[in-house]
Amino acid sequence: MEQRSVNDIRRQVKDSIGKEVILKADMGRKRIKTKTGVIVDAFPSVFTVKVNNDFDVERTVSYSYSDILTSTVELLSAE
Repeated sequence: MEQRSVNDIRRQVKDSIGKEVILKADMGRKRIKTKTGVIVDAFPSVFTVKVNNDFDVERTVSYSYSDILTSTVELLSAE
C-alpha cells in the first residue's frame, strides 16, 4: 500500500478539476455508495464534485482530502 500525504491528494484533485471521476463512499456496515461526477473546484481543505443522483437531479457535494486519506472515499478516474 502506497503512503500518500494530504498534499499529494490535494495535488491529484487539483489536476483533475473539470474531469469526470467515480467516487466510492463507504457508508458503514458494508454499504458503499458509488457516484459519477465532475470535480468542480478544490479548496484548501475540501473539494466539490457535481453529481447526478438517481432522479437526474444535479447536486454539488463536498469531500475533504482526509476522507480520501482515511479510505472513507475512493476517487477513481472515469476514463
